[in-house]
Amino acid sequence: MKTVARAALIAVPFVSMLTACGGGGDGGSSSGGTTGNGTLQVSMTDAPSCGFDHVFVTVNKVRVNTSSSAGDNDAGWTDIAMASPQKIDLLTLTNGVLADLGRAPLPAGQYQQIRLVLAANQGNTPANSVVVTGTTTEQPLDTPSATQSGFKIIQPFTVQPNTLVDLVLDFNACKSIVQRGNGTFSLKPVVTAIPMVVSGSITGNVATAQAGAQVFAEQNGQVVRGTVADGNGQFVLSPLVQSSTNGTYDVVIVDNQVPTGHATGIIRSVPVTATQTTTISTAGAPFTLPTSATSTAAGTATPAAQASLRALQTIGSASYEITSTNANLDTGAYSLALPAAAPLVGTYGTPLPITLQSITAVAGKYSIQATSAAGVTQNTAVNVSSGNQSGIDFSF
Repeated sequence: MKTVARAALIAVPFVSMLTACGGGGDGGSSSGGTTGNGTLQVSMTDAPSCGFDHVFVTVNKVRVNTSSSAGDNDAGWTDIAMASPQKIDLLTLTNGVLADLGRAPLPAGQYQQIRLVLAANQGNTPANSVVVTGTTTEQPLDTPSATQSGFKIIQPFTVQPNTLVDLVLDFNACKSIVQRGNGTFSLKPVVTAIPMVVSGSITGNVATAQAGAQVFAEQNGQVVRGTVADGNGQFVLSPLVQSSTNGTYDVVIVDNQVPTGHATGIIRSVPVTATQTTTISTAGAPFTLPTSATSTAAGTATPAAQASLRALQTIGSASYEITSTNANLDTGAYSLALPAAAPLVGTYGTPLPITLQSITAVAGKYSIQATSAAGVTQNTAVNVSSGNQSGIDFSF
């Protein structure tokens, strides 16, 4: 989900982690210490979700506060309440599509904390749910804390008098949904936040044979934004903080369908300019990647609670995230689907097209990185060139 807030916003860091908070409280009004009011508008969008055809959440309201440490019942809260709860399929919100959640006036000043409050599951029709790929059944998504006081996001932003604030919160569903041993699902949210006033976008095309490929904008091996190439092969990565503030981006194209997908494509050093779109390929000259067998790297992470896994591919001195997952919340089991073929790599430049070169030396070679709930990280090398690899276990 991205959640947007519109105004001449002076918002500083753009990454924030979403964490669950317990309890409940009433909303009030906030004071930022500056005369006059601005306006906060809230919207929602999403990054791609692996293994699901639908991810539904029902939003009750969004709350904001000037204090990053404010508790549920503390002063300073302003609520943006929905006229009625909105049930949204996050997986329809890709390639820059936003769902409008409303707006509210705010006293001018700096704000530190945002909370996204979801409706509780009740009866036979869950408010929050998933549909696993290949099935048609809606399975409830456990979000206990979000239905009480909301998911907490720490993101400084400033509201100026008589302005509209645009703050985009991007919910990464793939990294946020965790399966339990009994087949049910829980939410462990991961969210980034970006001020629209300093953001632009990257767009491009893959061949139609790679429609549905996941496309990531990365910095230093960390996914900043993600989307899915549409039926025509087009993708849009938006919003992205301008390069003069945060540096350039690496665009990583991954089609890891099992058993056969395509080789990974990596376009390095793509610049982004505020309010502008950087094009890296076109429908007439799309990135066309060779087919590749897809193998799996699997194992367990113990203790199981809240462990996350990702596969990195290193080319020269740089590493790129290819895919990620969460370990089963009860058993610790995980599996990552990885292209066995060599990645193709190029560097942004004009005029287009950008030339991609096959890096055969790293074909099938990855580092599996496991991170515990406490933030402890371990890495194990794996080579899937010859097929599936199992028993890649981690113990914290």
